Amino acid sequence: MQAWLCENPVGVDALTWKDLPTPQPKAGEVLIEIKAASLNFPDLLIVQNKYQMKPPLPFVPGSEYAGIVQAVGEGVKHLAVGQAVACLSGTGGFATHTLAPAALCMPLPSGFPMVDAAAFLMIYATSHHALVDRAALKPGETVLVLGAAGGVGTAAIQIAKALGAKVIAAASTKEKCDLCLKLGADAVINYSTENLRDAIKTLTEGKGPDVIYDPVGGDFAEPAFRSIAWRGRYLVVGFAAGPIPALPFNLALLKGASIVGVFWGDFAKREPKASAAALAELAQWYGQGKIKPVIDRAMPMAELKAAFAHMGSRAVMGKLVMVN
Repeated sequence: MQAWLCENPVGVDALTWKDLPTPQPKAGEVLIEIKAASLNFPDLLIVQNKYQMKPPLPFVPGSEYAGIVQAVGEGVKHLAVGQAVACLSGTGGFATHTLAPAALCMPLPSGFPMVDAAAFLMIYATSHHALVDRAALKPGETVLVLGAAGGVGTAAIQIAKALGAKVIAAASTKEKCDLCLKLGADAVINYSTENLRDAIKTLTEGKGPDVIYDPVGGDFAEPAFRSIAWRGRYLVVGFAAGPIPALPFNLALLKGASIVGVFWGDFAKREPKASAAALAELAQWYGQGKIKPVIDRAMPMAELKAAFAHMGSRAVMGKLVMVN
């Protein structure tokens, strides 16, 4: 097998493409021939030694991927050789093969494209957990999605619309705003040319959004939170902008609002039955055409470093996928 190996987590430039022995699965594991792997923001952080999970060195980055089961370890009952699966295991995806815990593999329905499957689990599972489980979003409520043209943002738009909510999508360019409208957003805010608070006030007739979905953090967090509706829920999903905002607690008091953490990875580990039920619902929605990953582009696995550079340019709309 071949893989991008991180031996020194000082950044993308230190990754090297190497020949490695193809491993055999132990109990509870499967060997997967990787067909496609998506690029996510944590994949950048982990090779910079900035992510909360710090795998032992050396490791192969690539948290999310899809492929074909080549071998199964002892005790694996729900997967078989030749089966198509998607997996979100945290590492191992930027390679031709990987070992994965069988419990983290989602069997794919017949005809599920590998590029879509590789871009599915992280964004849709995160957004479903956020909007359905953590926010208890109801039909008719208003959701403000920040960073709405990114991976989790596009998923949040689709899921919120599937739940019957009104969606206001905020993004940084006209092209990104146009994409959000195509995905079903009811209104858009271009926060590079519009004042975020003024635009929210106008679009919600002064009420504010019931739910704010924030995978960005940074400078827009406080003005967004100041605009939230009474009993609103502010979903802390991530910090793609870099800085982690510090919100004054009195704002939550004045609005009777909740600041709600969203950490799908631990949810899946701690509440596996609830997580499996959510994934089953998402697979059903995909089959019904209610949700579909937005693919910015698919690139050869050998061009991983160029893909990281493209992601860093903030020009990505949807997901980047590497293919073997």
